[in-house]
Amino acid sequence: MWKRRGKGWLLICMVVLILLIGRLMEIQLFRTTAFSRHHINLIEDSVKQRTQQLIIDDGRGSFLDRNGEELTNKKTSVLVLFPFLKKIPWNVERVSKITGISAELLKNAVSKAKTPFAYGKQEPFALTELQMDQINALKIPGVFAIEKKFKRTQIPAEQMVGLVGENPDTLKSRYPDKKLPDQTIIGISGLEASFDEFLLPEGKSKLLYHVDGDGGPLFGLSVKYVDPANPFFPVSIQSTIDKDIQEKAEALADKYHIQKGGLVLLNIQDNSILASVSRPKINKEDPYGSSGMANVMLKQQILGSVFKIVVAAAAIDHNLDTPSRRFDCSKKINGKPDFTYNYGMLDFTNSFARSCNHTFGQLAVELKEINPTIVEDYANRLSLIGPVGWYGDVYHINNFHQLDHEEKGRIFLSDEEKEDKNFVAMTGIGQHEVRATPLAVANMMATIARGGEKKMVRAVSKVMYKNGTTMIDFKEDDLPGEGISPYTVMKLQRLLREVVVNPNGTGKWFNNLPYEVAGKSGTAETGKYQNGKELHNKWFAGYFPYNHPKYALVAVNLDVPGNEGGVNPLFAEMVKMLYQWNNGSH
Repeated sequence: MWKRRGKGWLLICMVVLILLIGRLMEIQLFRTTAFSRHHINLIEDSVKQRTQQLIIDDGRGSFLDRNGEELTNKKTSVLVLFPFLKKIPWNVERVSKITGISAELLKNAVSKAKTPFAYGKQEPFALTELQMDQINALKIPGVFAIEKKFKRTQIPAEQMVGLVGENPDTLKSRYPDKKLPDQTIIGISGLEASFDEFLLPEGKSKLLYHVDGDGGPLFGLSVKYVDPANPFFPVSIQSTIDKDIQEKAEALADKYHIQKGGLVLLNIQDNSILASVSRPKINKEDPYGSSGMANVMLKQQILGSVFKIVVAAAAIDHNLDTPSRRFDCSKKINGKPDFTYNYGMLDFTNSFARSCNHTFGQLAVELKEINPTIVEDYANRLSLIGPVGWYGDVYHINNFHQLDHEEKGRIFLSDEEKEDKNFVAMTGIGQHEVRATPLAVANMMATIARGGEKKMVRAVSKVMYKNGTTMIDFKEDDLPGEGISPYTVMKLQRLLREVVVNPNGTGKWFNNLPYEVAGKSGTAETGKYQNGKELHNKWFAGYFPYNHPKYALVAVNLDVPGNEGGVNPLFAEMVKMLYQWNNGSH
């Protein structure tokens, strides 16, 4: 009996021992990098237990402006302190003398630290090159002077550049064939999302220091610098944004209290975005849940009278603009007397300059009688329906879009609307279902300024390897589809200039600016109300200088009462700023 019990216990012990050995083998040999259902990397975690580390560079690529200046990141020479300094004597007085930071502050910062850190509060304390050399010459364990990459707290053109974050589910669905850590930073919006595949990190650069069980340094081991050591990655994305112009544009939008809207500025010569301001701003407390995350310049908006440019182009081509013809601008679009805007009988040119609704409602109906698709066709010719952002095949990606979140415009919702006179008349003045993005409107102005040449809008000019060589060059490219004739373009240019020089023109505000401006205003009814007041979209779209066009600019203020929120001051200040910029006053 006792022998039987002894054998039983022995058997149990052997089974337990075999299970323990099996578990140890699983932990130590077989599942070291993906232990348990949580896929824990045991090797990495064991290293973490006996090391203290500081990430110098997360390895993700960065964005530059058109002049090569960092947009998303900045590199700063900083003082790095490891928390184990609280356990050992170190020459804090000498570090204090070199940096100018009091010894008491340095010791206090170390005493509170649980991980290695760059000294400083909101912003890291920046060192000079001489200070870096002097600190590193001290060779104090746990005290280093290095150049570290930091994310900018204020990123120019933030909605266009976009946001990044950790999202394991999105990461796996986006890259099902890549083995990437769940903590990999990915692009959530904007260019960060569009170019995410190029920006993914190869690995992190970091400082590692081995410590003992009490957190003290292992003096036999010096600090290790870990780097992916790839000469090609991370890449840099060179945007077309001019950082200095962008920052001035944002300051002006805030000066004129743009709460919803913004501006977009194009370089006409290469059709690239120089500045893009979108409001509301991104809420730093809840960036992914805020309305400010969307880039308003890429969202379709009600156009109002800016759309009369399209109707004018079609009318010119179909000989509806004869100089002798007069339109009754004492009437509203429905034919009833207009006591507010009673302009009397006007010719085509003055109707455009004064933005007579009756004229362009009537012209739209006449064009419909010729062909119900004419207005839509000319909106396409002027690239209003979109998309207008650069797209094409690059690298191993087919139909790559730089502006992946760009919305398309529209003119009608159904074929039936194209046959309805009332709907067509409202469409002629940019109301009813007419929508386009501010970017598409800016591109239309650039197209007219260039003489009718349709081009894609670039937000990025190239992708560059770490060593400075070019990976992808986004060359200027034409937009497909039929355009408008040089003759029609010439007449549109004159009409747009007349809006400004005509004493009664809706753009007379801009007649005395340092650059000669051509453009078109727009005030669109939105159908929304606030405190009993109807809200409007206020636009001015134009280009300048008139005779030698360089810039196309659209300013828009959305959902504002009719007697508030005009964009003329913002547009005018942008023109003045750019004139000063080009004449050495910046």
